[in-house]
Amino acid sequence: MSLPTPIPTDPHDVGHSDPAADGGDASAARARIRSFVVRAGRMGTGQIKALAELGPRFVLPFEQRPLNTAQVFGRQSPVVLEIGFGMGGATAQIARSLPDHDFIGCEVHEPGVGALLKLIGEQDISNIRIFQHDAVEVLEHMIPEASLAGVHIFFPDPWHKKRHNKRRLIQPPFVARLVKHLAPGGYLHCATDWAPYAEQMLEVLGADPDLVNTAPDAGYADKPAYRPLTKFENRGLKLGHGVWDLVFRRK
Repeated sequence: MSLPTPIPTDPHDVGHSDPAADGGDASAARARIRSFVVRAGRMGTGQIKALAELGPRFVLPFEQRPLNTAQVFGRQSPVVLEIGFGMGGATAQIARSLPDHDFIGCEVHEPGVGALLKLIGEQDISNIRIFQHDAVEVLEHMIPEASLAGVHIFFPDPWHKKRHNKRRLIQPPFVARLVKHLAPGGYLHCATDWAPYAEQMLEVLGADPDLVNTAPDAGYADKPAYRPLTKFENRGLKLGHGVWDLVFRRK
């Protein structure tokens, strides 16, 4: 089946880092999964102010011990982890539309963290907390297994060139690790605007023995109502470009 032309990659996309650039032991670097690529970015005055004023409350320190989400949020609610929230616009909108859920966002880029904090302050959002840290390490050390109601991975870096495909975040080892942190019935929602990556996601997620595709035809899902259209995505759709959502649940 032919797929529509993809939307060009959004600058806030996330993915793997290049292991060769990690330094240290080469074999250990190759084996380590990362959820991000470090990119430079400028900070606006509003972002800087939000980091200073709201960071102490909403940005959580990375620690090698399990996170007590009930204590952090002051309630016992379903928790959703987002890996790579970019500038945080979709994250803020989803959190406002699902006030009975709590959201933990992982983003290493400081301008994005500042932008989301600015939205949190402007829109009085209380159900978001942020890790400015690698999501893989947060998962490994701070998120208890079988504890997440959902995971969002929206528009990760597609690594367009074939020789770079191995750097894509959605790979069998990472998915297997991720599934362990989903509660039974918990969902994994991925979205991409790059057709070859959509096909890889469908293959990798479909092959995991602990996941089941929620789409009736075991293909791509309709966009869930909670995921908003970004301006970038909406512009691409008007031009006939494609976006693919995949929603799987833990058995």
